[in-house]
Amino acid sequence: MLWAGLDPELGGDKITMLEQLFGESPLRQILLYSLFFGVFVGLARLFHFFLRKVAKRLAHKARTHLDDALVSTIEKPVMAVIILVGVYLAILSFPMEAVIRRYASQWLGIVLGLLGIYIALILFEVVIRWYTQEVMSKRKEVGLTARFLTLFRVTMLMAAVLLAVLVVLGGLGISSAPVTSWLREHGWRIAFIAVLSVIAIIVVGELTPRWIVRTLSRRAGETEEESIKRGDTLSGVLVGTAQIVVLVMAIFMVLSELEINIAPILAGVGVAGIAIGFGAQSLVKDVVNGLFIVFENQYRVGDWVRIADVDGLVEDVNLRRTVLRDFNGAVHTVPNGEIRVATDYTKDWSRVNMNVSVAYGEDLDHVILVINRVGKELSEDPEWAPSILTPPQALGVDKLGDSGIEIKILGETKPMRPWAIMRELRLRLKKAFDKEGIEIPWPHTKVYFGNSPSAKDD
Repeated sequence: MLWAGLDPELGGDKITMLEQLFGESPLRQILLYSLFFGVFVGLARLFHFFLRKVAKRLAHKARTHLDDALVSTIEKPVMAVIILVGVYLAILSFPMEAVIRRYASQWLGIVLGLLGIYIALILFEVVIRWYTQEVMSKRKEVGLTARFLTLFRVTMLMAAVLLAVLVVLGGLGISSAPVTSWLREHGWRIAFIAVLSVIAIIVVGELTPRWIVRTLSRRAGETEEESIKRGDTLSGVLVGTAQIVVLVMAIFMVLSELEINIAPILAGVGVAGIAIGFGAQSLVKDVVNGLFIVFENQYRVGDWVRIADVDGLVEDVNLRRTVLRDFNGAVHTVPNGEIRVATDYTKDWSRVNMNVSVAYGEDLDHVILVINRVGKELSEDPEWAPSILTPPQALGVDKLGDSGIEIKILGETKPMRPWAIMRELRLRLKKAFDKEGIEIPWPHTKVYFGNSPSAKDD
């Protein structure tokens, strides 16, 4: 032997044991093994350097942070995979006992399989998180995309856990042939249906609003802002309906892959629909009214309306209900079937409608001139001019009150702006009246006791 001349006290026994495990030349094999392992560590570092360089180039061209997120997420797992592949190949090429090689290969195969599942899972998670945080957060959510993505995340996690269990069982030599054969035949189809349905849901949520806004013909006198609001309302209804249709179709396709007969289910759904039609007439009424509200453009998301004795800002409209938020921040959900009269305060334009009281002793012509001057100055102010369509002007005497004369002021503004403009106008009128010496009356009562006896004698 190569090490026969060594003294056992100097480690000869240990080297003899290595020779029994790895062959007659253990030092050379260990050096080759180390060199082989070092090559793959170098490849991993080279991959890391190359990935970082590519990421920097993409960062200058891309407008999103998706590439950075992908690189930072997969760089360490992929480096681990490269190193483990090097270890695996070294074990296959390194002479050792068959039992040790088998166990080492077995566990390395399990670890590589679990790493592959982990990389695929985090890639899906990074893409979904990027879409929800960078794409969906920049606009108002339309439809049910966020809920479907949450459902898809849960489904992907369950599928990853199942695959991980199968990888471990297969690596340990435990038979799972029935499950794996079923997955080879049906599993990939179910996964394809799930991924395709998620892509379809996202595409519907992204493209439908744009298509509706582009294809809607602007009505006479309708501004671009009003056209966008009308498109948003229609998008919310159509996108939600289309996404539900996609989900239902995907469920039926998955059921067919699971070899579940869907004919009885369809028949049961038809019977249930008839029963619901008779038993839930209020729901049918809500849906019918919702159709008329949306397609007749009675009000839109972003309008300030009064429906069912509730005033508020329209936050959402679908075929079943309308959601309002009032000035106090309370949210009101109104079934569309309960809406008989809908009053829209902000459709196309809004109006300044207010009264100002002055004392009976004031010169009304002078007061009206001051009011008109203040209204014109307000409409020419760069801060307020974009919101004012016609300057607020005095219409005339509206009422002879108990304490003063009320003068009506009217003007036209852009939607949702009259309240802010009226507050500013009242502030400026108060300052102008104080400067001009015009008295703003307050409630008071004059009491006359009649003439005294001395006054009669005189």
